[in-house]
Amino acid sequence: MEAQPTLSPTYRPTVLLVDDEEPILNSLRRLLRGQPYDLLLATSGEQALALMAEHPADLVMSDARMPGMDGATLLAQVHQRHPASVRIMLTGYADPGAIIKAVNDGRIHRYISKPWNDDEMLLTLRQALEHQRIERERQSLELLARKQNAQLRLLNINLEKRVAARTAELQQTADMLDLAYEELKHSYVTGTEVFSMLANLRLPPAKQTNRQIIDLVRGYCQAHALDEATSRDLAMAAALYNVGKLSWPDSMMVAPSDLLKHSERYRDYPRQSESLLMTLEPMKDAARLILHHQEHWDGSGFPDRLKGECIPFGARLLKLVVDFVELQRGLVLERQMNSDEALLYLRKYSGRLYDPALLEDFVIVCATFVNDLSLADPEVQACTTHELAAGMVLARNLNADNGMLLLNAGKVLSAALVEKLIAFEAMEHGQYTVFVKVPQVSA
Repeated sequence: MEAQPTLSPTYRPTVLLVDDEEPILNSLRRLLRGQPYDLLLATSGEQALALMAEHPADLVMSDARMPGMDGATLLAQVHQRHPASVRIMLTGYADPGAIIKAVNDGRIHRYISKPWNDDEMLLTLRQALEHQRIERERQSLELLARKQNAQLRLLNINLEKRVAARTAELQQTADMLDLAYEELKHSYVTGTEVFSMLANLRLPPAKQTNRQIIDLVRGYCQAHALDEATSRDLAMAAALYNVGKLSWPDSMMVAPSDLLKHSERYRDYPRQSESLLMTLEPMKDAARLILHHQEHWDGSGFPDRLKGECIPFGARLLKLVVDFVELQRGLVLERQMNSDEALLYLRKYSGRLYDPALLEDFVIVCATFVNDLSLADPEVQACTTHELAAGMVLARNLNADNGMLLLNAGKVLSAALVEKLIAFEAMEHGQYTVFVKVPQVSA
């Protein structure tokens, strides 16, 4: 047997029956007795409209021929006033004109001929009301979807506010850069170091690495007299090698890489860093070094599993410097090493993770420069701010206690600038050690 549509047990629709003949209405009422409907009866179109004004009906079934307002006119009025009601015409005459009017003006669901078959009548009513219920549920779901979309937009706005709040500290720190702004305009390298220091604020001081990595890279470049372009690319790569980690949660930022090495997000950060920097023309070569700084000499690294000298020289050097510093910060293994232990670790993995020849050059540089890169030069002196004098030249970048770059190496100090540094130091309640270059006076 054909499956019968069933109405929800909690859904009890109202059915309005309209016919000017009382016997017809009584027959329909007896037929529908026991059905899950509330019945309304009317003997004219006018009475039907008055009833619906007080008791809207889910379904209206009207006779076609009635004195005064006929069925087609009534159903057209119902369509205009109560468009959600299902409309059915009951006719005992083959009147195409009335049917066409009912279809066009009243948008009837169906018409049923008199005399009717009781089973077919009941099935038609069930189907019509079930269709109406489904349509109402669809409209309800659409309304719910619109409400949820509105809530989603609100959540997105709130998310943007939380992101703005998260970056507020960086914005406040950026305001401190006004002192160094004029110095940064002419130096793209210095600009990358500024952003590096901002990124470091995501980390506790004991986990910050970029300053030491930049200085050690510069020490290597000086020791081997690398050309200006190579030194510049290496310095920018050292400053921004971990920019791809800025989207990480804080827990990942401070976790040792040994615990993250199987994480897809960790293995993707060099490529993420490169993609962030490639749109900046002066950064393209540095971005390539960053992309490959986690490649291994034996080809087991990432992201492209490059091997041996297929790994760019600068990327091999950056790998050594990054691991040397991060080993001492507890960002490679779960324990922190001192500098001697870190060098032993690098040697242990020579030929596997690191270029053996480059490693030995790097060890020599570390032995010479790691304690104090600038003081290897006999013309460099360490001074307090009160010992500074106009005409002195900064031998290395000057950073505030929170890591913020104040002045870059090579800056010639003026009396006004010395006064500003003293005032800034007092405001931070810190004590700066300033490395300056004082030319040797010949005898």
